[in-house]
Amino acid sequence: MVSRCALLLSTGLTAMLTSPANTQTVTAGLKNGVVFTEYSALSTSTELVRRLFSPLSALRVNQEAARAGTTLRGQPIDLASERFSIYVPAHPYAPLHGYSLLVFVPPWSRAEVPSQWIPALDRHDMILVTAANSGNDANTVDRREPLALLAAQNAQAQYSVDPQQVYIGGFSGGSRVALRLALGYPDVFHGALLNAGSDPIGNADVPLPPAELFRRFQESMRLVYVTGERDDAHLIDDMHSRQSLEKWCVFDVVTETEPRKGHELADASAFSRSLDALLKRVEAHPHKLVDCRARIDEELTTQLKQVEDSFARGEPSTAKRLLGKIDARYGGLAAPRSVELAAQ
Repeated sequence: MVSRCALLLSTGLTAMLTSPANTQTVTAGLKNGVVFTEYSALSTSTELVRRLFSPLSALRVNQEAARAGTTLRGQPIDLASERFSIYVPAHPYAPLHGYSLLVFVPPWSRAEVPSQWIPALDRHDMILVTAANSGNDANTVDRREPLALLAAQNAQAQYSVDPQQVYIGGFSGGSRVALRLALGYPDVFHGALLNAGSDPIGNADVPLPPAELFRRFQESMRLVYVTGERDDAHLIDDMHSRQSLEKWCVFDVVTETEPRKGHELADASAFSRSLDALLKRVEAHPHKLVDCRARIDEELTTQLKQVEDSFARGEPSTAKRLLGKIDARYGGLAAPRSVELAAQ
């Protein structure tokens, strides 16, 4: 007997399913070429720069725009021109607790829900949404990141999604974008599935967000790494990424390895295990986090004092060089003091 899920996918039909306990009508199955219409304040250019750039980089972006007589655009994406694919688990009714949601950032340009992932999505009551023209050849800040944010916004607007069960994921270069979004938007995403692509955080390429967001990232973000055991280069990248997370007091990290796999999309088994890990609740370690944060605060205070002393000695070039290093390393944790010192 052909399963209901297989029938939906093979015929391209959808079922209108209504829960007796939840009157929301659900369009289940796979939908391609979807057009979304709802924008979010979180996907504006101003907010992307505030969250994903270091404070001094954001300052330069705004100064350059002002010199050119312009301002940052409101929304970098025109949703009428964009297409998404979305899969909604084919169950007889919407779950009472709400769906989980995974926003997937691909390395390729097509909007495609990996077919081997569908059984795991069904088991976990998880919707997956992904954007077209959001691959490695697309601009990260102007396209890939706002498209992912708008995918999350519209999926939550159209379906009964538990806001505490919204996750970001990606493969290869898309996984690296997913990590940036998890770091900058911990109020949207509560975990990240990083499939064969990652970077260290706390540097010029992946700066730390404003302090209040980074505290939330430390406290609530679960990161799951899944990479093939023969994918040597990306296993090394994962190791460096995890080491940086521990240095920055991020401890809720899980590693899944795919036996006999190279650089390829997670198979059905690895994806299912990764979702299990992503959704699992773990015991917090508040004392460990407090001690780690105190170390960082002490280091940052010492380095900012060095900048102040250099200015006081009449050594502005030395001060600005030190300040640039602080901005790259500590990002939003150093603001607003770093921005105030930059104005001297």
